[in-house]
Amino acid sequence: MRHIAIVLLAAMSCVAAQAENVAIIGGHVHTMSAQGSLGKGMVLIEDGRIQSVSELQTVPAGYRVIDATDKVVTPGLIGAYTSLGLVEVGMSAGTVDSTVESVDVNYSPYGAALDVSYAFNPDSTLIAISRIEGFTLSVSAMSDTPSLFGGQGAVFSLGDDDNLVKKQAFMTLSVANAGADNSGGSRAALWPKLENALAEARSLEGKALGPKDEWNGSMSKADVNALLPVVSGNTPLFIDARRKADIRQVVALKERYPDLNLVLLYASEGWRVADEIAEAEIPVIVDPESNLPVSFEQLGATMANAGRLDASGVSVSIGMETHNLRLATQHAGNAVANGLPWEQGLAALTINTARLLGIDKDYGSLEPGKVADVVIWSGDPLQVMEAPEKILIKGAEIKLESRQTKLRDRYISS
Repeated sequence: MRHIAIVLLAAMSCVAAQAENVAIIGGHVHTMSAQGSLGKGMVLIEDGRIQSVSELQTVPAGYRVIDATDKVVTPGLIGAYTSLGLVEVGMSAGTVDSTVESVDVNYSPYGAALDVSYAFNPDSTLIAISRIEGFTLSVSAMSDTPSLFGGQGAVFSLGDDDNLVKKQAFMTLSVANAGADNSGGSRAALWPKLENALAEARSLEGKALGPKDEWNGSMSKADVNALLPVVSGNTPLFIDARRKADIRQVVALKERYPDLNLVLLYASEGWRVADEIAEAEIPVIVDPESNLPVSFEQLGATMANAGRLDASGVSVSIGMETHNLRLATQHAGNAVANGLPWEQGLAALTINTARLLGIDKDYGSLEPGKVADVVIWSGDPLQVMEAPEKILIKGAEIKLESRQTKLRDRYISS
């Protein structure tokens, strides 16, 4: 048992002890900023943040040089909508914090007060598996709850133990089949319930209820307080809507509540109303591989969805995976093969997601002052045969190891 514990601890130690001053030189740098791409660039990193991004020039003294000649350099990728860190083995209850079977009717009957930041497990083996494929941030949320709202999601760094990047970063809600099931089985019940919840939160005019404050609303104090930053627009509301009719209801909700900061999830038939989504300025997080009519709310699903949304001016991000988040680059590549411009395919994994979460001052692109989450690829990151060769998180180079690679190496050498 002692030997097993030592092996597990070693597997968890994946980040270099200290960030250092690093110069990445000679690579094709995709900054994902107004600076564009640099054919032979140089990225200087100091104290865990990017100091400068420029064309290749003489490296200042005091920097460890990483030669990225003939390589591709990008920002660290962002897993746009996952349950990473909240679940390990789906059929083992002790490792699943991504679902709630029943809600506390006194504390959070509407589910808005649920908060995943308390449940994140930085030692999940799935983190290392995703990290070595270029993912440095995870946007994590509950995957299933029996309530109207799915609770408050958070953004986590996939580096060392200082994981929490943004607590209560967004609220989740489903108006798709799953959401209807949670409201008695019909959207006819779901939408009035949602309207009432938003109206109750707006009635407080931004003032949170204290333990001794009187409250006679249908929601608990915890739920209505959690919705205050949502109705003000400070916290995004992620809404799962798949069929055209549901997406149009979300657009109409934005018209009634213009302050809401809405983000569409899945939007399988979004291409059918892409112009309406664009006009409402609602970004979308899609799963490009969701291209089959697996239910009546996805009869119009197509792999061309992301490309058509982008062509209409919709900001597109790519997510929807937990155990297979590592495949999101392949999914982005497939979206590119079906009409999404290559630059937007990479943006869907980086800056677009950072913007919709309000973390783009620190993440999503290679710019001076931003956190030094950087990936050096063997080639095109959207090509399935290419892979990360070096990854830096907060300026510290990590080992490209996971439980899977350790098992591979163990049995190959035996």
